[in-house]
Amino acid sequence: MSSAPRILLTGFTPFGNEDINPSWEAVRELDGRHIGGHRVVARLLPTIFADSQRELALAVDEIEPAILLGVGQAGGRSRLSLERVAINVQDARIADNAGAQPIDAAIVSAGPAAYFSTLPIKAMLKVLLAEGLPAEVSNSAGTFVCNHVAYLMLHYAAKHRDVRAGFIHIPYLPSQAACIPNAPSMSKEMTAHALAIALAAATAQRDDVRFGAGALD
Repeated sequence: MSSAPRILLTGFTPFGNEDINPSWEAVRELDGRHIGGHRVVARLLPTIFADSQRELALAVDEIEPAILLGVGQAGGRSRLSLERVAINVQDARIADNAGAQPIDAAIVSAGPAAYFSTLPIKAMLKVLLAEGLPAEVSNSAGTFVCNHVAYLMLHYAAKHRDVRAGFIHIPYLPSQAACIPNAPSMSKEMTAHALAIALAAATAQRDDVRFGAGALD
């Protein structure tokens, strides 16, 4: 493996009634790419609470990343959502791909209630918007497997101060949105391009910029 510092970039398997997940389709486009002096290593995580935790731990041990960035599908969102926070709860409205449906369960027993992203999400947002790409800061990563992985990534980063972590939700692919009336979408190519731009911004600086990007609801 290259001696360059590494970025662990993860996507998910399809879930629910879908046969494709845009997160993995976009993420694997960047596997092996060098961005900001870092080498991107893409990994596919199962949309299963327990198995995603195990697979993430194995990937982290193997890759020893300087940056962890999880990517997940958020059908119905029209923009790339840079997640500000992950919370220590599993509260599944639907079952995961193994049939598990935890309710009000902690991800990490006795862990903090929440972690904030340690990536410069507003600097990343600023660059994405400057490139004409639809993006936003999101204040909820949900309570399904995406939030589960986001929390675990940030829990790892909290114990390894030289490591930074975050999570981005992305819209449906056009092929998915075609089956859902009025659903927004983003092409795999645009999403992969946006992720590369966001990662370049994340590698370029540690300290975030300050400007208003909050939400009213």
